[in-house]
Amino acid sequence: MEFSAHQIAEMLGGTVEGNPEATVNTLSKIEEGKPKSLSFLGNPKYTQYIYSTDATIVIVSNDFKAEEPIKESCTLIRVENAHASFGKLLEAYNQIKNNKVGIDKQTAIAESAKLGENLYIGAFTAIGENVTLGDNVKIYPGSYIGDNVTVGANTTIFADVKIYSDCVIGANCMIHAGVVIGADGFGFAPNSENQYNKVPQIGNVILEDYVEVGSNTSIDRATLGSTIIRKGVKLDNLIQIAHNVEIGENTVIAAQTGVAGSTKIGKNCMIGGQVGFAGHLTIGENVKIAAQSGIGNNIKDDEIVQGSPAFSIGDYKRSYVMFRNLPQMSTDLRQLKSEISELKK
Repeated sequence: MEFSAHQIAEMLGGTVEGNPEATVNTLSKIEEGKPKSLSFLGNPKYTQYIYSTDATIVIVSNDFKAEEPIKESCTLIRVENAHASFGKLLEAYNQIKNNKVGIDKQTAIAESAKLGENLYIGAFTAIGENVTLGDNVKIYPGSYIGDNVTVGANTTIFADVKIYSDCVIGANCMIHAGVVIGADGFGFAPNSENQYNKVPQIGNVILEDYVEVGSNTSIDRATLGSTIIRKGVKLDNLIQIAHNVEIGENTVIAAQTGVAGSTKIGKNCMIGGQVGFAGHLTIGENVKIAAQSGIGNNIKDDEIVQGSPAFSIGDYKRSYVMFRNLPQMSTDLRQLKSEISELKK
């Protein structure tokens, strides 16, 4: 599919400098631009490439001033903010690329399932009893949607996702490949023979609207009640969310983080990669946690913490300076003890 500079400028509310009929059919980075590609200049560090790029169209901000001649083959589109405008184009491009419709013949769909309009269901997908799929849902090949699951409108489920029975997926969600939602939580009780009996996990998982879950993340069902991922939460790849956890609205969590059972995380938190949470904690709103931190206690609203065990990031940095100086401090201490011993003689 091709778009002209004129069409793109109209879409972005920009102005064309060069050939308004120039067309593009792909995207590229400005330093790797090639004919028929669209690129953008959003960072001044890359300004040098606009004079040599082979991209046919480049989006620039209104305040860009060329200090050298630009190739005649390159058409500029001036907009208020080049980076934001290119992001808008990427979103539109992605929607076009993923605009699949139709149900593959090699699917297994229960007769009791309720299917919305304009669905895409890929090959080797299994849809269980009493499943409800909203309009414009896309389910890529090899996925499993268990009995009594509800999936809201405009949600995309990529390949090999497994959603166990009774779970609820909201509207406008995106669930990436390999995600498992609703598997049993890690619940075992020791018995008199020093063995472990499995505790049945009969709850479910609820994802509210506009949630994104990265590839190979696992969200366990609740023992009782629900594990809840609130509206607007963004989870990276390879995250473990245990049973009965609740994550507040618009919280973001980076890869390889693990949240133990029944911990509650507030709204608008930012959590770095490889953070470990103990169970039954309460994390306040607007909390920021640095990567590789270990969280073993409750955290109040608006705190910023780091370390394992984690504490105030300011105290952590001051403590780390002392830690790095420990070898020299040890040497100084031994020397001081030696001098004191000499004085006592």
